Amino acid sequence: MLNILVVGGAGYIGSHMVKYLARAGHNVTTLDNLSTGHADAVKYGRLIIGDMADTALLDELFQAQPFDAVMHFAAFSLVGESVRHPAKYYQNNVSHTLNLLDAMVRHHIRHFIFSSTAATFGEPQCERIDESHPQNPINPYGRSKLMVEQLLEDYDQAYGLKSVCLRYFNAAGADPEGELGERHEPETHLIPLVLQVAAGRRAAIQVFGTDYPTADGSCVRDYIHVQDLCDAHLRALAWLVRTNQSQRFNLGNGDGFSVRDVIKTAEAVTGQPILIEYAPRRTGDPARLIADARAAEQHLGWQPSHRALELIIADAWQWVKSST
Repeated sequence: MLNILVVGGAGYIGSHMVKYLARAGHNVTTLDNLSTGHADAVKYGRLIIGDMADTALLDELFQAQPFDAVMHFAAFSLVGESVRHPAKYYQNNVSHTLNLLDAMVRHHIRHFIFSSTAATFGEPQCERIDESHPQNPINPYGRSKLMVEQLLEDYDQAYGLKSVCLRYFNAAGADPEGELGERHEPETHLIPLVLQVAAGRRAAIQVFGTDYPTADGSCVRDYIHVQDLCDAHLRALAWLVRTNQSQRFNLGNGDGFSVRDVIKTAEAVTGQPILIEYAPRRTGDPARLIADARAAEQHLGWQPSHRALELIIADAWQWVKSST
């Protein structure tokens, strides 16, 4: 059993991770300022309401309990907002994370799992993106995450702080037991937006662009079930503790589903018609964005077990229905 601090554990992915860790027998503490998270989503371990910016709180927390590792999910993650308000993103995602890392160094906590993103890569230069793909982010959100990855390299060399950065593609789905799900405000992710239409909470779903060089003309993305993300984090933690080596891994299904695939599958799963509104392409939307996750398979022994789009959407739909 390890003592794990989950920063941002009241959010979508973080709350699922807290449950996953607790079910695996670990002792979990959540630190979250609840700016985007929900206190009632922390159903396991203890919740401390606070912020990474609070140095005194971090020192008190780390002095009171010896943590074996920290998992970080506490970033702002809306691309459009990051363009409009870059200061918000650099302050929270970079400056406040730096504050957390400094506290870890002061208290000799040497293992860190970082929730990164495919947005660090920018425009894709190949169909499947592996860890060697150039990192040229095109928005402040992606740049803020890349800055932390670079900080972690320096903190490894200087202070021996070992980390694993996990770069997600499109997180989706919900807790198969129905306890937890996606509750963003505002919601920007395709699958929950489509399901809001199916549930009668939204009139229609917008499809941005129908002339991409894909099979049906709509964008193709790699959707990964939140449970598979949690499994990858747990495996990354075990790998980090065992090897004491820093590493970076891309996480995705390795398969792509188009926007129209998602809509058709959602109609089949829910039994509800989904009205579509077509709109022009959005600037910066690549035709395809798919992960090459073979490195995670090789080093972590990780493979997604919830690959089917029907399963991802069915779990998300169960959550939507239960939270109506």
